[in-house]
Amino acid sequence: MRRLRRTLTLLLALALAAGAVYAVTTVLQRSETLVTERCTAVVGTASFELATDQAANAALITSVAVRRGLPPRAATIALATAMQESKLRNIDYGDQAGPDSRGLFQQRPSQGWGTEAQVMDPVHASNSFYNGLVKVPDYQSMEITEAAQTVQRSAFPEAYAQHEAMGRAFASSLTGQSTAALDCTLRTADSAGDPDAVVAAMTKAFGPVSAASQGRTVRIESGRYSRGPAAWALAQWTVANAKSLSVTQVELDGHTWNRDNHEGWQESKAPAGALTVTVSAPRG
Repeated sequence: MRRLRRTLTLLLALALAAGAVYAVTTVLQRSETLVTERCTAVVGTASFELATDQAANAALITSVAVRRGLPPRAATIALATAMQESKLRNIDYGDQAGPDSRGLFQQRPSQGWGTEAQVMDPVHASNSFYNGLVKVPDYQSMEITEAAQTVQRSAFPEAYAQHEAMGRAFASSLTGQSTAALDCTLRTADSAGDPDAVVAAMTKAFGPVSAASQGRTVRIESGRYSRGPAAWALAQWTVANAKSLSVTQVELDGHTWNRDNHEGWQESKAPAGALTVTVSAPRG
């Protein structure tokens, strides 16, 4: 009888333990599902939020400005323009700009912006916008509506102004003028990251970067993007693209962004002058 009782007690304990494990796993899975993925840029006391795909496009538009050595004001104007024209999405259909307008800036092949394939290429489209902007005398001191309208020739020029504050916040972080100011709240990566893919994406956006890969880590230790605002531009671009690149951690100048803690940039022991990017490991 005692042996039977001990056996029953043991079985009950195992059942309770299994139930507890199941309950914890279920809660964790549900909490992960409930995470709202988004990216936020903070300037002073103001914060502005974009969906992750919008933030990635904002990062690309801004990286082209950084690569060209343009001032943050140029990126602000470009971001406000793209938000008004396409909601910062690379759409393949015409909107208010015209039936043949395409891409982030709703540029029209019939108006000399390039072929349809070219205006659908975010790098080409961004460069085309900046090519027009830098020809505008004193564009940095203009109202955003005037500067954007001079390039775009929109039917609704006053609409650009409503996106200026958002554009300024994301431009400030993505040009590296504001440090540790862009955060993305993401779910756990569902696939393994590829350090080579990270370097390739960085190179497409910024041009050559002095990157070294080892294991799941990419380090930028020399060159233009290893220090100062350019390093922070690259670091925060990486956070904005963390979802598609399966990035789990970014470290720079004593600050760390970690995908799993959902607390934004935190002070850490990350060494000064070394941008380090870690991607997710294979599952299983």
